[in-house]
Amino acid sequence: MKSTTPSLVILVGLALLAAGCKGKSADQDDAPAPQIVQKSGQQYLSFTPDAASAAESTLAKEVQLPGVLETTGQVIFDDKKVTTITSRVQGRVEDVRVSLWDNVNMGDPILKIYSPEFMLAEEEYVQAQKSRQLNGGFEDVSEMMYAAAKRKLTLLGMSESDIVAISSPTTTIWMRAPLSGTILQNQTAIGNNVNVGDTLYQLGTLDKVWITADIYEIDLARVQVGQELDAVTEAFPDDVFKGKISRISPVIDPNKQTAQIKCEVENPGLKLKPQMLARVKITTRPGYALVVPQQALVYDGDGYYAFVQFAPDLFERRAVQIGSWNKEGYARVLSGLKRGERVMTQSLQFNALWHQARGESY
Repeated sequence: MKSTTPSLVILVGLALLAAGCKGKSADQDDAPAPQIVQKSGQQYLSFTPDAASAAESTLAKEVQLPGVLETTGQVIFDDKKVTTITSRVQGRVEDVRVSLWDNVNMGDPILKIYSPEFMLAEEEYVQAQKSRQLNGGFEDVSEMMYAAAKRKLTLLGMSESDIVAISSPTTTIWMRAPLSGTILQNQTAIGNNVNVGDTLYQLGTLDKVWITADIYEIDLARVQVGQELDAVTEAFPDDVFKGKISRISPVIDPNKQTAQIKCEVENPGLKLKPQMLARVKITTRPGYALVVPQQALVYDGDGYYAFVQFAPDLFERRAVQIGSWNKEGYARVLSGLKRGERVMTQSLQFNALWHQARGESY
């Protein structure tokens, strides 16, 4: 297959398309129009041998990848370090101590709720405590009543220190932060009525976050849980955030031919914010990528196509999937082609003739 100027047939075909098939020249009579032929249920574009040999082509080739795998990811919360604070009773918000994005420590009072349920539960606890003291803590029934009353207060949201401090029943309690972190959502205010199960706050710890990123299916063999990585953001281009791969998705996205990875990343200074984009570099072993010139691909309607030489005068129009590639003028092929297959670099012209031979507008 020669690398020369476009064949006469291709130029004639394009001219016919542009001119709306008005009139014929002597050269056009000498160059039969390409045809669609059927072999084993597959359609091929057919040229005369001379015209086919004059078309430009190249081989799909493999190039070595470096020992660093690069991708783009997004910062999200570590869901093991995010908790939702809900109301355990029906009542009313009496006071609040925190607002959205405030930082709190575990045990800090954040919200005071009024509810008669607290008074009833505290009354049971005070009576059980007195009975326990009168019996010296040795009577099984007294101990069981005391343990049940204390557990009820715990289930209503009271902390251990608040329970121990109860001296007389009250209708309000302070809800406390179950962990140290940042208020991510605030869904209440003073005077609001609340029901059992209503969300009041969402609290999260940001000292470590996750970055989710997509890895091409053909690169999955190069990644594994525990591999170290570096992440850089547009907001802090001079800061390199260290992390490691903690999870690899067991499923493939059929639209992108990628699998998602979750990376646990250290977040000094809490600079990384959820929804930030990050460039991720994973230290890994070298690999290989299949590449072709961009001129060998044409985008048509629903995806990219290449014209692959099936026989000296037959060309298959084949759907391919591509990925990002850092060398100008080339594209990485993820599926649809194999190493060593010959592809035509005049993809635009071939695609036009393909539609013409099928009697389709293009």
